Amino acid sequence: MAEVLTSTYTGKDIQVLEGLEPVRKRPGMYIGGTGKPGLHHLLWELVDNAVDEASNGFASQIEVTLHSDGQSVTISDNGRGIPVDIHPKKKIPTLELILTTLHSGGKFDSSNYITSGGLHGVGSSVVNALSEVLVATVKRDGNKYEQKYSRGVPKSKLKKIGGKTRGSGTSIFFRPDRDIFDTVEFDAELIRERLEVKTYLNSDLKIVFANEQSGERYEFKHEGGIAEFLEKVVSDKELRVVQQDPFIVRQERLQSGARVEIALQWTESPRETTISYVNGIPTVDGGTHEQGLKDAVRSAIRAYMDTHDLLPKGVDITADDIREGLVSIINLFMVDPQFQGQTKEKLNNPEARSLIVGALRLELEQYLNAHPSTGEAIAARVIQSARARIASRAAARTVRRKTSISHRLNLPGKLADCASTDPSESELFIVEGDSAGGSAKQGRDRHHQAILPLRGKVLNAEQATLAKVQANKELSNIVQALGCGIGDQLNVNHLRYHKVILLMDADSDGHHIATLLLTFFYRYMRPLIDEGYVYIAQPPLYRLDAGKETYWALDESDREKITTDLRKKRKDIKIDIQRFKGLGEMMPATLRETTLDPEKRRLLQVSIPEGERLTTENTISDLMGKDSSPRFAFIMENAAEVEELDL
Repeated sequence: MAEVLTSTYTGKDIQVLEGLEPVRKRPGMYIGGTGKPGLHHLLWELVDNAVDEASNGFASQIEVTLHSDGQSVTISDNGRGIPVDIHPKKKIPTLELILTTLHSGGKFDSSNYITSGGLHGVGSSVVNALSEVLVATVKRDGNKYEQKYSRGVPKSKLKKIGGKTRGSGTSIFFRPDRDIFDTVEFDAELIRERLEVKTYLNSDLKIVFANEQSGERYEFKHEGGIAEFLEKVVSDKELRVVQQDPFIVRQERLQSGARVEIALQWTESPRETTISYVNGIPTVDGGTHEQGLKDAVRSAIRAYMDTHDLLPKGVDITADDIREGLVSIINLFMVDPQFQGQTKEKLNNPEARSLIVGALRLELEQYLNAHPSTGEAIAARVIQSARARIASRAAARTVRRKTSISHRLNLPGKLADCASTDPSESELFIVEGDSAGGSAKQGRDRHHQAILPLRGKVLNAEQATLAKVQANKELSNIVQALGCGIGDQLNVNHLRYHKVILLMDADSDGHHIATLLLTFFYRYMRPLIDEGYVYIAQPPLYRLDAGKETYWALDESDREKITTDLRKKRKDIKIDIQRFKGLGEMMPATLRETTLDPEKRRLLQVSIPEGERLTTENTISDLMGKDSSPRFAFIMENAAEVEELDL
């Protein structure tokens, strides 16, 4: 039967919730909800109170104990201890006032706490209101005091316990109310992680976490602060860094007593990661301080690149290009932060934006100017991001379907695959010409060596769009054989061979083809180079027979060295020298002995040193790009050094 609403609506229908009744009536307004996050929010409120004591110089250690029932926690600190004297206006102990009254506390006046995470005066009282049992113990002025509560109501008067005691501090035991929460089981791993982070943000603080359920005890103290925190974040995410040393800035005594620490490090990740805290509170939804960081980073990097003329012609960079791969940590302390909501997940203070810009922008620009190798590495990362974005946009306009790359199917017909399906032992030789490919197929170890012959010179990927690259038969065959995709779709985990070896003739044509292939890998399959999967084979150019001994020389200088060494041993020795015109001239057995056999061959691993990333980017752009003027300048500058031209 439907409920019938009365038509009368008078003063007697208006409810006035006294004391902590509003909290129990609408807990979501104060802790965000009654699920797992809300449950743990109770713990964070009490931990943050203890951390406030430490960050303001009144405590050095906090201990958090998860009891054996998994449903109750004790938080203790060695701070000043909550006052227990009778409050002059309310005529009850101050401890009781704080734990039973909303908007009561010592953080409204900055004379007690310069900066704090709890500003609304509701943290401790909300925990008390939503706890089945709460026991507060205070050590102060040589005495120890205790008072018990249940669901926000005192169950005993404040009383002294024991005799004289040393030290000071506050200890709160609480068990959440099972009538309020969906679950009252605490997550020990979540607690452990959150407590450790607190010690990164407060480098002088020691936190002990005792888990009585497992018997484990952890002690956290990180004197390296957020620099050490940044290193952990990058390591945990297994990110490849662009600059070896992170940038750290610390500014104290800023306007209105604020202080800030910022740590930045660019990585090869396709995503930006920003972790921010205000007065030790994680601001997971960001806010004005994160916007200030974005403004400062954009301005500093643009200024540095403009000053040193590092931006290639025709490449426009965006703010997203600059921040791609950036991992940053903001640790801001301010006197009066204005959070969005009681759960404090977003900072709203307008002045925080300019505060961060003022602390970071000039410092970052000066740091880059003083450390050019770091600055150039970051600039190269930004340019790489811009080029990838431009190429992706061009491909989206011309290609309306994705090219699917199968792990074992859809392989090119020219590929002579290996028997092994283990990428870690499989090798792919990309060979110049069908003739050399035939010799390589006969000379290879079929178990783990695959051969893919190419016909002629491949497309210059620097001057082509992704759509043209995918439409090119030779490059398409390479992508299909490797099986890991291309561009934004590349997934190194699907790579079918952990050695991709370029096998070309040891002449100018062979060098040109190798250069074209390296340009393709750099521009469209860069992770293969970064992970160390790309190699260049070193086939010999000469065969030297001296008596019964055979020697192989990579080039003219190698040949001269071998000849000189032999004649030092025996002046009249007869040396027969044979020059190979190409790989196709080699018998399969010779090719196997000199170039394919892992025990005897010589390989060059392709890598880009950290300090050479910008140089590499500019070199490929200048020498392989559409604009011919940089190539002309290069030829004119270096023509005098060319002793012999191989036509």
